[in-house]
Amino acid sequence: MKEIDNVSIANCYLAPHAFAIRILRIGIFVILNSSTMKKLFLLLFLSAVEPCCAQTLLEQFLTAPTESGFASSKDGKNIGWVINDRGKRNIVVKTGTDLPRFVTDYPADDGQEISQLVFSPNGLKILFVRGGASNRAGQNPNPSSISEGVEQAIYFKDIGNKSAPSKIVSGNSPLFFRDGLKFLFSKGGQIFESTLEINAEPKPFFLARGYNSRPLFSPNGNDVLFTSDRGDHSFVGIYSLISKTIKWIAPDVTFDQLPVWSPDGKSVAFIRMPGSKIGELENFTIGLPFSLVVAEIESGITKVIWKSPTSDGGFAQSYSTNPITWTTTNRILFHSEHTGWNHVFSINPDGSDLKDITPGDGEVESFVVDASGQNIYFDGNHEDVNRRHIWKSSVVNGNPSAVTNGEGIEMYPMLAGSDVYCLRSSFNSPKAVARVEESKKMTAQLFPQKLVAFNSSLFVKPEAVTFKAPDGTVIHGQLFINRTIAIKRPGVVYMHGGPTRQMLLGFHYSDYYSNCYAFNQLLANQGYAVLAVNFRNGIGYGRDFRMTKNQGPRGATEYQDVVAASKFLQSMPEVDAAKIGLWGGSYGGYLTAMGLTRNPEIFKAGVDLHGVHDWSFDGQDATNSWGLLKSESELAKKSSPVADLSKWIAPVLMVHGDDDRNVNFQQTIDLVERLRAKNVPVELLVLPDEVHGFLRYESWSRIFTAAKDFFDRKLK
Repeated sequence: MKEIDNVSIANCYLAPHAFAIRILRIGIFVILNSSTMKKLFLLLFLSAVEPCCAQTLLEQFLTAPTESGFASSKDGKNIGWVINDRGKRNIVVKTGTDLPRFVTDYPADDGQEISQLVFSPNGLKILFVRGGASNRAGQNPNPSSISEGVEQAIYFKDIGNKSAPSKIVSGNSPLFFRDGLKFLFSKGGQIFESTLEINAEPKPFFLARGYNSRPLFSPNGNDVLFTSDRGDHSFVGIYSLISKTIKWIAPDVTFDQLPVWSPDGKSVAFIRMPGSKIGELENFTIGLPFSLVVAEIESGITKVIWKSPTSDGGFAQSYSTNPITWTTTNRILFHSEHTGWNHVFSINPDGSDLKDITPGDGEVESFVVDASGQNIYFDGNHEDVNRRHIWKSSVVNGNPSAVTNGEGIEMYPMLAGSDVYCLRSSFNSPKAVARVEESKKMTAQLFPQKLVAFNSSLFVKPEAVTFKAPDGTVIHGQLFINRTIAIKRPGVVYMHGGPTRQMLLGFHYSDYYSNCYAFNQLLANQGYAVLAVNFRNGIGYGRDFRMTKNQGPRGATEYQDVVAASKFLQSMPEVDAAKIGLWGGSYGGYLTAMGLTRNPEIFKAGVDLHGVHDWSFDGQDATNSWGLLKSESELAKKSSPVADLSKWIAPVLMVHGDDDRNVNFQQTIDLVERLRAKNVPVELLVLPDEVHGFLRYESWSRIFTAAKDFFDRKLK
């Protein structure tokens, strides 16, 4: 008979409320001095617990619902958002002072996302998109392998009745007409219009070459502004509903994009960047020159009102949720990081009076303009580099002031009428929609939910730490450690993906990293010291930190930050220096594999989630975003884990979904086969039909159950 693992018993005691109620009527007499009967008793005792003690423990960290996708009616009386409860995604709506109520009832953890929620002009109807975008083969994400297949479709719901939502048409990006009876949507690079009838027959709104997207009605509703991407350049166009014609605005050999209307509808503003020259490749690690253009529609007069001082474009315009806005008070707001940080700038339409209205050392991720057009609310890490808070600033004068502060994390300010909302999390509560009480500098969660298994009392407060890489660069991290445990413990280094990400002192605003944060907390609870390292190439510390030279396939300079993190852990008296592991996903998976192959004297085990293992591989995936030339192929190979596997001896758990649209599944196939040929201990978890973001709760549960078991066996 197999001995009972004492660790498993300890795990069970961490969930007493879930454990004790399962001790059900075991009618057995135990002879306490019989070792055989002791074992029998323990086996029966444990079999009466929920299926797996470790699984029950995981649920206490992972099962809190997360909220996202906030939308508001034009008058602000109705608001709605999406709740993801263990993979079951549904919409809630709140009207006035009423309590939020569910208006959808999707019961399954099926991996079908809900997004792009939009209210009708009268606020009584909503459109939303269910399902993810297709891959290059035209297949939509289907991580639960639904046999009849899935699609990305637009659904309609009247919020005043209890009927189920109606599927209208396949597509995305719905936009109501002013009458609320029809809507525009995108599909296959064209813009269509449809009624709200079930299985409506949509018709092309207009037909034009290129990939046409981002339709935006003019203030009077008679024209639609859009972008037409032609591959190596793009145009801004206006379609007239009156004349049924298209007018191209200042066509050039450039990428003209992100157009917005002036308040009177007589002009448009947009961002202009250089078109693609012959042989030029996309490279997100460098900036691009960009300019701000204003065009009068009737006269055709076009003026470049501002140019970036250097190559400052690209990241700020693609990362931000609202890169450019034209306010009702006639100021144009836009993102730029030409001062070294991603900030919001304000300028007059004639190019005069440029102002940085979010000054200081700190990144701005998003902003909204208030109802008066006089102020913005923005989120950033000003004065608190490890968190996000909401700030308020004048559109004309700047002078930002904090609206929230403290140990919470407040992000994505949103407006409903004159009320300000945001997403808020903390060290022991995931993101949820909250109303901002500006006068008190606090927030109030709108929909406190009944938690079945989640246990916030098991979480530790992560500690902000800094340490230096060998070249002297200061690196930030979050240390997860349960200091009530007196014994020496293993250490684990965690690396995020991206790499343009920043981990925080609490639950993240991304569902992916929210789950990773929960697992780091679980490891800390179970007697590990975990250090989440914000290595260079990430955001939150300015442009120069993000654009460090020789990163990734051009030298892997950020890997030294991972080694520095491991040495920080080894220096801690609470940590067993001989038992250091590491884990991460995507770019973090790449760095995990780098640690196992380059420094086996430090790293004794690793968990690699869908990492890049060979930068020289042209897989039409993440490897193609770096602008690598054929002449750099050898350097890219040397900067990869597969460059030299001769020193790799430590065991590894590798995880990958085979419908990954970010990192080719072949990256894992290749490395696994190479390691197996060397007799390196490889454990593998393949998730058929899962995508890069792991859309199902069941997938995350399987991954973290396997990862905890792996670390327990290899490091404890």
